[in-house]
Amino acid sequence: MWAHRLVAPQRLETTEVPAPQEAALAPGQVLVAVAAGGICGSDLPLFRGGISPDAGPDAREFGTPGFPMHEVAGAVVASRHPDIGVGEDVVGWAPRFDGLAELVVCDGDGLHAHDRRLPARTAVMIQPLACVLYAMEQVRPVAGRTVAVIGQGPIGSLFGHVAKASGAARVVGVDRVDRSDSAAVFGVDEAVLASSDLWAASLPAGERPDLVVEAVGHQTATLTHAVEAVASGGEVFYFGVPDELVYPLPMRLMLRKNLTLRAGVTLERRRVLALAEEYLREHPALAECYVSHVFPVDAAQSAFEHAVRPAPGQVKVVVATA
Repeated sequence: MWAHRLVAPQRLETTEVPAPQEAALAPGQVLVAVAAGGICGSDLPLFRGGISPDAGPDAREFGTPGFPMHEVAGAVVASRHPDIGVGEDVVGWAPRFDGLAELVVCDGDGLHAHDRRLPARTAVMIQPLACVLYAMEQVRPVAGRTVAVIGQGPIGSLFGHVAKASGAARVVGVDRVDRSDSAAVFGVDEAVLASSDLWAASLPAGERPDLVVEAVGHQTATLTHAVEAVASGGEVFYFGVPDELVYPLPMRLMLRKNLTLRAGVTLERRRVLALAEEYLREHPALAECYVSHVFPVDAAQSAFEHAVRPAPGQVKVVVATA
């Protein structure tokens, strides 16, 4: 089968590798023919040459076929999961970040069979939306409150949309890239063009948000800025993926402001993937504006180069087979 692999920082190469075999599937696993893959912000540091601290000292990520991509949609060609059948169109996680390939072995509990009228290049957005919906289930109800999201890339945009749909009185989006052209469609009332530290320092006491979502990750500073920005008695949800094992935290400020800090990965994946598909049915305009750029698989290098340089008008970059 074909697969792309990372051979050097920011350099993908197409290769032919042995295809996974149905006989080698473990119980619960599913073999998926990939039709589309979404480039996530958590893929980009790996594309640049970084190694996740979760990988451990013996990581062999460079050269791994299909690396780095984990948001996938496609058709089931073999299954050892009791609830997923051959021929179904599914969306979800490539758990080993090896989804940039013709075939990928997935855990069935991280997949959802979606309405096949939904094209794969659109269906792939169900996975990040599921992550956002699960995160918003963990925080206090946002109805009537002010929510700020640091980072207005693909994930941050979804947080704004879900917060507004959940009844937030005001949604603020903070980004170094001008997102004013898409703010309204994602439920953002105020698009702030600034770094998160300058935004946090400029907030009057009476305008601090009740909830701040950190949707950037891959750095330590933005967590501090979220704590600085949030109102007393408020809540911070750290969604961004950490690149360091230990993060500094302004503990005195946390104490004086009586804050709550939450974080976590997405659990109950099949449930929230189904919830995300239902959310898309209820908000069809979201599907029309979220995927902004689609590249063919033979242009995966260009797709990643595009995704790694955020720009106005760019939201989700997808690689598709057709």
